[in-house]
Amino acid sequence: MLLLAVVVSGWVSRAIPWSIPRPLVQIALGGIVGLVSNLRVELDPEVFFLLFLPPLLFLDGWRIPKEEMLRDAAAILELALGLVVFTVLGVGFFIHWMVPAMPLPVAFALAAVLSPTDPIAVSSIAARVPIPKRLMHILEGESLLNDASGLVCLRFAVAAVLTGGFSLYDAALSFLWVALGGIAVGFVATLVISRLKRWVAQQVGEESGTQIIISLLIPFGSYLLAEHLHCSGILAAVAAGVTMSYADAQAPTLASTRIERHTVWDTIQFAANGIIFVLLGEQLPGILANAARTVQVTGHHEPEWLVVYVLAITVALAALRLAWVYVSLNFTIYRASLQGRTMQHPPWQLVVATSLAGVRGAITLAGVLTLPLTLSDGTPFPARDLAILLAMGVIILSLVAASIGLPLLLQGLQMPADHSYAEEEDRGRVAAAQAAITAVERVQHALAMGRTDADVTVAAAARIMEFYRSRIDHRSGDGEAAALARRSETAERDMMLAALKAERGAIAGLLRQKRIGSETAKRLMREADLLELRFGG
Repeated sequence: MLLLAVVVSGWVSRAIPWSIPRPLVQIALGGIVGLVSNLRVELDPEVFFLLFLPPLLFLDGWRIPKEEMLRDAAAILELALGLVVFTVLGVGFFIHWMVPAMPLPVAFALAAVLSPTDPIAVSSIAARVPIPKRLMHILEGESLLNDASGLVCLRFAVAAVLTGGFSLYDAALSFLWVALGGIAVGFVATLVISRLKRWVAQQVGEESGTQIIISLLIPFGSYLLAEHLHCSGILAAVAAGVTMSYADAQAPTLASTRIERHTVWDTIQFAANGIIFVLLGEQLPGILANAARTVQVTGHHEPEWLVVYVLAITVALAALRLAWVYVSLNFTIYRASLQGRTMQHPPWQLVVATSLAGVRGAITLAGVLTLPLTLSDGTPFPARDLAILLAMGVIILSLVAASIGLPLLLQGLQMPADHSYAEEEDRGRVAAAQAAITAVERVQHALAMGRTDADVTVAAAARIMEFYRSRIDHRSGDGEAAALARRSETAERDMMLAALKAERGAIAGLLRQKRIGSETAKRLMREADLLELRFGG
């Protein structure tokens, strides 16, 4: 039922004319599931953490653009580390002040799970009003690292609740072991597995299914090994993903493996994120049913107070984030001026959007559900239900605020064109085309030696090289010539996509008429699909 709700959420979010993010649709569908059925998923925190976080964080580390992350490393680290600590302290003290019945360590634990952001939710919100690419890369990099830093802070806060004490010295040493050990485990495990599978593939050949399963096992293996060594399994999964991208670059797999693996991981990401939000909605009716009892922990009797607390915490998170972004940005501009560089202050809409884009999502829900059910002596964990309810309320409210605010802020915002990506793509395509022409010439000479029909190989080589020379001409021009080449390329793309659509229609018609077999139709369809992917369809 959960997976079915995820499928329906995809249909509904595309069908609704308004810009409602998919996570909100999934939460609503989960709530409907919880209301109309007797389904109650008992969430074991440790199992929940293991099932969902390793693959999602591994995939984030694997796919995030490394060069962009390194370019904006200072801004990302300021958000992912400095802002997390600032949020945990500021919001933690604020929650404890607002709800004195919630112990300070529990308030810090709640603030820790609220500190990570969810770029997938932001991407869904910005589907119709695109966020500037560089800002999106910063948000992705922040989310990749603040998942780990926020959950490590949660670990220390929970330990303080369970033991009743907190030592800054011990926490610092433990943090170093947890962080560095987790990164080392993820790096070493992925490196060893990648080299081992490469050696096996050289000996017996590569099989796509085996390679895909290995990629699925790496995040879980890294996570479990790090947790066994009392390190951060979260950081191990992130480090494993980053290492996987470099391992792939050094020893690329077969093209068929890459295509199939990409599809499998896209499906896993869609399903895992969707199930988490559907679970949030499915748990919501049961938690709200106990709202009257939960609110008594705060010293009140009216459940409306919970709405006030959720609103206050959401505003506090946004205000602290806005303050941090504003101060950090001005400090960066000041530091650049000391170095003799001139930095233009971005529009105020981008500064506010960076704050508003701090949407809470899957990691926050996963983290708050891992709060222990009981203390070491068997007594219930203090204010656990209240913490879960407040975290769920903040997730929903932050999603709603961003879905309304981001389109209003970014609509019509004119940003200077960033030509670096286009130039980078041109360089890559030209270099690849030149290498391809060299390889074709080499194969042509090898095939032509000692053959009487050398003109056949010459003609074949000419056709292939003409394609690559056309690409070089299109990508090497400048000014009006380049613009004309790009218009020509766009027209060629449109015509090619139309031709491929007609081609598939004809193949399907022949199959229905039983004039070709299903195997032949499948092979021809796959060729057309790969061509469409190449032309960006």
